Amino acid sequence: MGDAVLRTPEVREALDALLERRTDETRLTSMGAGSDDLDDGRAYLAATVDGGWHVPTWPAEHGGRNASPAENHLIGSVLREYVVPDLYPFAIGLGMVGPALLSHGTAQQQDRWLRPIASGAEIWCQMFSEPEAGSDLANVALSAQPDGEEWRLGGQKTWTSRAMWAQWAICLTRTDPSQPKHKGLTMFVVAMDAPGIEVRSLRQMNNDAHFSEVFVDGAVVPDEWRIGDIGEGWRVAMTVLAHERAGAGSRGGGDGSRRGARLPIWLADLERLDALSAPALRNEAMQIHATDMASRWTSQRAADEARAGGSPGPAGSGAKLRTVESYKGRAYTANRAAGAHGMLEDGHGYIETVTAPSMSIRGGTDEIQRNILGERVLGLPGEPRLDRDAPWRDSRKGML
Repeated sequence: MGDAVLRTPEVREALDALLERRTDETRLTSMGAGSDDLDDGRAYLAATVDGGWHVPTWPAEHGGRNASPAENHLIGSVLREYVVPDLYPFAIGLGMVGPALLSHGTAQQQDRWLRPIASGAEIWCQMFSEPEAGSDLANVALSAQPDGEEWRLGGQKTWTSRAMWAQWAICLTRTDPSQPKHKGLTMFVVAMDAPGIEVRSLRQMNNDAHFSEVFVDGAVVPDEWRIGDIGEGWRVAMTVLAHERAGAGSRGGGDGSRRGARLPIWLADLERLDALSAPALRNEAMQIHATDMASRWTSQRAADEARAGGSPGPAGSGAKLRTVESYKGRAYTANRAAGAHGMLEDGHGYIETVTAPSMSIRGGTDEIQRNILGERVLGLPGEPRLDRDAPWRDSRKGML
């Protein structure tokens, strides 16, 4: 911290005192694909928060270390040498809520919520999608009505990941139905244990229950928990989603490969299965690996652009698409390499294979990401949107 230039040996010395080094045999569980372990991630964040090692660019008082972009990149590179657990339960707080609070939150909100996010003490979820507002997020209907210095919320959210663990939610609400759908929205923080909040888990085909329905009936939120101005919820939501697509704050997990390893672990596993001796599977695996390498370089360029511009841009949608393609490719290739045994629950790649289809709808569907790239990166004409300037209460009923 301070004016001293951070060096690799300094980072390594500090992390050696806190974390275990990766080896070629390191295997990490994958949250959202057969694991419900919170303890390892919480212990890792608690160990690294005082040094600000996981969210280095955050202010030191909030669990970071005021790191420059170059220092942040250096720390991320060195962290690859260590056993960093999958931080799936904590990712919304670290990667989306934290940046949104830094951009739009008050000093009091930052003081209250940022350090518990950085330390793993508190888990957050993201209450955005609804039964009639998934891909069309601006169509949300969950209402927030003013009541003195408080707001009363009512409605339903769905596909809310981490809700069963979360103490807090960042929640997009409809505060003015007379405004066009993008303008009548306001963002709030909601306590998940508040009266009027009910969480019902949705079990997936991989037997996970990490998504939930959330029913809200008269839950009370103080105005001091409002993030941004009334009617500015869409702007806050775009900050959240930009960081989600860019994967901000999501260090950890991955394929567990040690930095400098000859092969990524998923390829080393295929080699042990003797799958790479089959020309078709070898060619398929090499195509995935080559795409991964190109994706890493492209994501690094996007990250550099984000650091220069202050926030992730629409190129994050490309990173999201590439990540999904890679996950699916690895899962299906590994499963096929296991032969008939891959159809069994203990088969190689089985859990990843039954998890993979959900990756195309998590965090915004593949189709939405392609729309963003087409319109905002390639400059193609946007799709016709007749409801952009109409009052939401009319457009929602099809009265255009």
